[in-house]
Amino acid sequence: MILDLFRVTGRVAVVTGAGRGLGAAAAVALAQAGADVVISARSADQLAKVAAAVEAAGRRALVVPADLSDLDAAGGLAAAAADAFGRLDIVVNNVGGALPRPFPATKPRHLEAAFHFNVAVAHALTQAAIPHLLAAAGEGVPGAGEEAPGAGEGVPRAGQAGPASAVINISSAVGRTAGRGYLAYGTAKAALAHYTRLAAADLAPRIRVNAIAVGAAATSALDIVLTDDGLRGQMERATPLRRIGDPREVAAAVVFLASPASGYITGKILEVDGGIERPNLDLGIPDL
Repeated sequence: MILDLFRVTGRVAVVTGAGRGLGAAAAVALAQAGADVVISARSADQLAKVAAAVEAAGRRALVVPADLSDLDAAGGLAAAAADAFGRLDIVVNNVGGALPRPFPATKPRHLEAAFHFNVAVAHALTQAAIPHLLAAAGEGVPGAGEEAPGAGEGVPRAGQAGPASAVINISSAVGRTAGRGYLAYGTAKAALAHYTRLAAADLAPRIRVNAIAVGAAATSALDIVLTDDGLRGQMERATPLRRIGDPREVAAAVVFLASPASGYITGKILEVDGGIERPNLDLGIPDL
């Protein structure tokens, strides 16, 4: 059955920034699709709630509270996954962000900090995960079923080598569109998008690397917009689909890119942004 290609049964994923928002949605979605999940963020209380949702889906969760701006802490998640679950198949580099600022207020240190948090942290985890991802790509997937009749060639049977392991980077629509105030954040997310293409070339064929360029999604990061009818209306009118995205729509894209359904995709940026071609929130920064 074609829907079987969208499952990740028996696989193990690491999701960063998983205490809330897109990271939490991705972790729960991967569990619902069959994966055990290592979740990490600063807040142990938030992670505990996500772990409960993972376990409610019938999968295991390992909670690792950590400040992931520490590169050693980020890299250590790969070994934590392998130690707890015996393998690592999927890495979701979700942690990131940077505050908007006018150009004159954006200092070089703000660019350095944005690059560190959005790109260097993703690289530290991905690099540490490589031996585990390579090993998983050469193994069968525990609990995977037999190939369904008519599924087509290239769908592994139980016990055969599985499809390539997967790295999914969470970038942003602001990494490809231009608007005032997003200099540090947009530059860092643009760097993460091209990092995705370069890493995909370096790690093919046994590790696939893709990214999702996310638009506005209804998470706590947008609370100030979601609770202000004027701001929300402005954002919705500036979005071709006339609404703000649901975190589950981004999580569904994560599951797709992690699953055999995307087995012939690497080095690509999937745009989940409501169709925008420029930032859909005007920060009101005047001319210099």
